[in-house]
Amino acid sequence: MSDVVDDPIEVRKAKRQAALDAGANPYAFSYEVSAKTAELEERYATLPDGETTEDTETVAGRIMAIRNQGKAAFIVLRDGTGDIQLFCRVNTLGEEAYAQLGDLDIGDFVGAEGLVIRTRRGQLSIQAHSVQLLTKSLRPLPEKFHGLSDKETRYRQRYVDLVMNPEVKEVFANRFKIIDAMRSEAKARGFVEVETPMLHPIPGGAAAKPFATHYNALSRDFYMRVAPELHLKRLLVGGFERVFEINRCFRNEGMDHSHNPEFTMLEAYQAYTDVEGIAEFTREVIQAACLAANGTLCFEYQGHQIDLGGVWPVRSMLELVSNHLGQEISFDCDIELLKTLANSNHLAIQPQWGKGKLIGELFDALVEPTLIQPVFVSDYPLETSPLAKKKADDANLTCRYELFICGREYANLFSELNDPVDQRERFEAQVAAKAAGDEEAMGYDEDYIRALEYGMPPAGGVGIGIDRLVMLLTNVESIRDVLLFPQMREESFSS
Repeated sequence: MSDVVDDPIEVRKAKRQAALDAGANPYAFSYEVSAKTAELEERYATLPDGETTEDTETVAGRIMAIRNQGKAAFIVLRDGTGDIQLFCRVNTLGEEAYAQLGDLDIGDFVGAEGLVIRTRRGQLSIQAHSVQLLTKSLRPLPEKFHGLSDKETRYRQRYVDLVMNPEVKEVFANRFKIIDAMRSEAKARGFVEVETPMLHPIPGGAAAKPFATHYNALSRDFYMRVAPELHLKRLLVGGFERVFEINRCFRNEGMDHSHNPEFTMLEAYQAYTDVEGIAEFTREVIQAACLAANGTLCFEYQGHQIDLGGVWPVRSMLELVSNHLGQEISFDCDIELLKTLANSNHLAIQPQWGKGKLIGELFDALVEPTLIQPVFVSDYPLETSPLAKKKADDANLTCRYELFICGREYANLFSELNDPVDQRERFEAQVAAKAAGDEEAMGYDEDYIRALEYGMPPAGGVGIGIDRLVMLLTNVESIRDVLLFPQMREESFSS
């Protein structure tokens, strides 16, 4: 018996069994709720201290605190909108019902019916004349949030993290507002939301290492999509002129504070525009998301004051790298000079890399962290941009932008390549890169080439990383704090 008394889970299991033995159901089927906490707070905002109404309401939620004072008990109930107090008195509930309150535990779900009152101390409350157990909690909650301070435990047990820390729940509430705002803004500009496959026979649409699986019905290997790009552009071929998808993508790469192997993007394509036109769309969508989350375009992120207002500047990658190194960097530079610069800045380089890849790596390592206010970086090398159009005046560069804020990339934008002969050559280069050991190189998609041969209109396209954007707009440092259930290493359960 002492083992049961010492083990809080066993104590709660005993209470559950006692309820069953008494003919009660500790796991109710339903409960009719007349009002949420936030509604009551708004409706009775002017109710004076110490006043009792004649209004009866029913509420339900999780018990977060219990305080017993002999013939009166105070229970803090939390629903999806906030906390409200249940004021329980023995002369209102009756001796038997009041005694049953002693079997309730923090974490239980209960429903209560009673009059709306405000206590003399100013606390809006329900003066309960009935309290019903709806769900018996067998595992005690931490006494306070600091009881769940270990980050790994918080990520694994997000359900407890959400209960104990309202700020965590607020981050995710803002995430959903951000996604809704981006969707609404895209639709307001005539974009149609579509769905494309998550299983691809050929990995493509981005330079990334894919997750592989086996499709039994077709008896062949497939890949989780790294990007929806090639399917969305097929829709441009088919006559849809503005399409977007809020999609889950999968890249079998590392995990850190700004990367998760499974992530969410908004990807959009607009016919008859270019990278400049899609940059305007990108800015408007992100500004709408910022207003939804913060009510303003000026906010703080990790000590930086960020202003997303106005029109964002465009800066050339070559110009930025040259300014940083204090010498002109261009495709006229000898490749050995670029390798020397990379080595002197402690970059690990591969022997097969060309000038474009080396310049891109110098930019990533040296310049990217310095870009705090929003800026579109242009003039990406052809070598690192297999799906973007070449610049008319320089075949080494492409019509591609990337958006940077606070030293991170948030969007990737192209004037889309729609020349099937050029695209075929670039796919062939990707196949050669893969054969040379580049695990992130794209596969050769013959059907996509066939689609382009039917003709795709001029178009601009963008992919916006939603997880990173939520981090930025909610002032969160780690991507795991904006993912409800981030990927974790395997957990060992004791028997």
